Amino acid sequence: MYFTHADAIWNLHPSLRALAVVAEDVRDAKEDPTALERLATAVKERQSGAAEAEMPEIAAWREAFSRMGLKPTQYRCASEALLRRYRKTQEMPKFHPVVDYLNHVSMAFGIPIAAFDCGRVAEGITVRPALGTENYLTFQGETEHPGEGEVVFADPEGHAHSRRWTYRQSARSVVSAETGRVLIVAEAHHDTALDDLRAMEAELRAGLPAIGAGVGPSALMSSPQRFEFV
Repeated sequence: MYFTHADAIWNLHPSLRALAVVAEDVRDAKEDPTALERLATAVKERQSGAAEAEMPEIAAWREAFSRMGLKPTQYRCASEALLRRYRKTQEMPKFHPVVDYLNHVSMAFGIPIAAFDCGRVAEGITVRPALGTENYLTFQGETEHPGEGEVVFADPEGHAHSRRWTYRQSARSVVSAETGRVLIVAEAHHDTALDDLRAMEAELRAGLPAIGAGVGPSALMSSPQRFEFV
């Protein structure tokens, strides 16, 4: 399998930095309240210092959305949406031990994280402008077709695994109780993105085994490249 970004993405977003990590043995993962509490403390510290829109990580994504012709107050990157929800409720719904952990990591770092069930992805994923023919499965079971030029996570069979880049993930490749292996992708545009993604990688390599999952190969990307894994 593979993960990569099309040249068109790098051309429009030269400040892009990305982290891809493969999580193994996801079926063995168990909820770890201690890990979530530790990360929740980091989230609260982050939110005590600034509103979401003022956080460098979020502000950079807002600029990226604006470059794509999207209103950043209408379409928010996943980490901003999580942080805004957490600020209101001070809690997060439970989905899956790995997803719950990653949601907290995303909020703690202010960086959107996507998690794809590798068994539900055909060959690999390319972040690219949509052709307009891709199929996106909503969580209501409906099929949508992203507009031509919209940035999506796409596989070679024409499945769009996201809408508007980091705005919303597809139900097709969501992590479930049957998932065995997960491709984790984190992307950022702010000035210290590469250092922050390195710190995130260290967190994942320690945190995933702590909840019972394994950690496979990974890649940090600061220029066009193709991350391949078996």
